[in-house]
Amino acid sequence: MELRLHARLPPAAPPPLPLPYAPLAVLPGLRTGRDSLQPNHRSSSRSRCTNSSSRLWISREHAALLTAIVLTVEASFGSLNNCGRQVVAVKERSVSVILLSGGQGKRMGASMPKQYLPLLGLPIALHSLKTFCQLMEVKEVVVVCDPDYKDIFEGSIDNLHIPLKFACPGKERQDSVFNGLQEIDASSELVCVHDSARPLVSSKDVKKVLEDAAVHGAAVLGVPVKATIKEANSDSFVIKTLDRKTLWEMQTPQVMKPNLLRDGFELVNRDGLEVTDDVSIVEYLKHPVFITEGSYTNIKVTTPDDLLLAERLMNEK
Repeated sequence: MELRLHARLPPAAPPPLPLPYAPLAVLPGLRTGRDSLQPNHRSSSRSRCTNSSSRLWISREHAALLTAIVLTVEASFGSLNNCGRQVVAVKERSVSVILLSGGQGKRMGASMPKQYLPLLGLPIALHSLKTFCQLMEVKEVVVVCDPDYKDIFEGSIDNLHIPLKFACPGKERQDSVFNGLQEIDASSELVCVHDSARPLVSSKDVKKVLEDAAVHGAAVLGVPVKATIKEANSDSFVIKTLDRKTLWEMQTPQVMKPNLLRDGFELVNRDGLEVTDDVSIVEYLKHPVFITEGSYTNIKVTTPDDLLLAERLMNEK
């Protein structure tokens, strides 16, 4: 028996259109944020593109007009990414980081503050410092720490191209942030406050929260709450079950424009208010704070179990 192989020829290419027309799918200005125009894979099969060679065709004059409109809108209001987030590019060397490293870490039960305990051979506080120092948006880092621990940070990062400043911690967290704020460069466009006990924060999440703060004035990393949360009275009886869909667990970094943080501190100090996180200072001004969805791996190392989990997560990277 003789076997014959039949080669399947590719479909014939469509005839070229006249020169006054251009393919819409390859216009550089037609995009969503920084992502290229892609078929909507969530759309119905009736409207989804099934032929990768299919294109819409419009005149070059209309293409140029649409491109100009898109670029004008993005220049004025920022672009949108695929998740609907408005995105504004953060300038290089425009962000001052306040790295809080003055806590005592009593729950860890160690002989030194938790942020200086070794994590894979490096003090916990240096992991996030290294992450920030590698970002082009960051112009300086102000470390808020006890002067006895300054030597841990000095000379810790090879080829450091940004200033490393220091401030003394205060009695409460808000006092430490205030002290750090006094040291930042006057020309900084954003101030980024981070807890050094969160060593696993990713550069991707930092960039997202910086972009959101540039758009909204203030933004904070957070993750949706997984557990059921109940409100209880002083006798430990349940009052009600809170709607989990509206609850977020806050993380750091927490980012805001410096003038907002200064105005917030003026109000907080004048009225003697106490806050437990940084964007709460801005909330007292009735200024909206945007929640940037972060990662559950951005844990705070507070107990020995947290330290073990952080080691495991870092080994899995």
